[in-house]
Amino acid sequence: MTPSPPHAVPTAAQSGGVIILRSAAIATLVLGLAAGGTSAAAEHPDLSGVWTNASVTKLTRSGGALVVSEAEARQIAAGANRGLDADSAPTAQTDRPPPEGNVGGYNAFWLDPGRALGMVKGERRTSWLVDPADGRLPLSDAGRKLIAEHRALHDSDRPPANPEGLEPWDRCLIGSRGSGGPGMLNNIYNSNYQIVQTPSSVVIVVEMIHDARTVPLFPDKATAEAHHGPAALRPWFGDSVGWWEGDALVVETVDVNPQQGAAGPIFLSPQARVTERLRRISPSRISYEFKVEDPAYYSQAWRAEMSLEAIKGPVYEYACHEGNYALVDILKGARAKEREAGGK
Repeated sequence: MTPSPPHAVPTAAQSGGVIILRSAAIATLVLGLAAGGTSAAAEHPDLSGVWTNASVTKLTRSGGALVVSEAEARQIAAGANRGLDADSAPTAQTDRPPPEGNVGGYNAFWLDPGRALGMVKGERRTSWLVDPADGRLPLSDAGRKLIAEHRALHDSDRPPANPEGLEPWDRCLIGSRGSGGPGMLNNIYNSNYQIVQTPSSVVIVVEMIHDARTVPLFPDKATAEAHHGPAALRPWFGDSVGWWEGDALVVETVDVNPQQGAAGPIFLSPQARVTERLRRISPSRISYEFKVEDPAYYSQAWRAEMSLEAIKGPVYEYACHEGNYALVDILKGARAKEREAGGK
């Protein structure tokens, strides 16, 4: 079940005190820069702004070439957009209602995945993944087994016993489809990010759900790695530290929460290491690359490249939990099935 569509509704006052203070601090910083403030990190390239990775291009590809011509790119995009365009067309008034029990989902108006193949280093790309060259995740047999075990626990045909039996995004805890990172992927909508940069940290605010990654900055790689927190903490998006290498911001993340990492599409164990590199290559584009090292899932390290494109913004509050009637209804339906099976 996909979370409810976004609504720009102010809900901070409904949160607990600690969350209010933290959210207010981030909001003050974000709004200050959005209102025309300048980055305090003048000695480094300024990554601040609102960006999107919305695209027809996805992480992997099933075959074919990584790079295609403009004509081929238009053809691929047209095929990808055809289904969405059909779903967005007015419904014929003669259509019969759906079969009993098939309530469907919210309509295609909400979907905004992007309309074109991604442009990376001046090339139209059919996948973000560039190494291995076949564009596929190099999953090991052990990795496939871990994925199968996780999916068995979250089988949609098995009624969930409690909220914890659903994926984190069904519970409005984190964004779906890897949108929050590490390894930030485009989604079916809300593929937008606001980057706020100071001398001591970088904050990446993710429009999908309500994610905000705070990356403390250090003088160099060795100092940054020495400041990773206790492994037992395992935040949703892992423990991230950053440093500058020339004009590139490098972010290293370890200890990703297993509930996030096991769900995919970038599968990560708590032992994984993800290294992201962000470079502002023009006023309107950031080069974004990341490498994943995780022997629990993969037979080799793998690497992806994409571009973040500047947009006017702003990012909006997603307000997922406030409208998440689906979670309660899923659990009610599960209990009803159990009563039905028990003859009650």
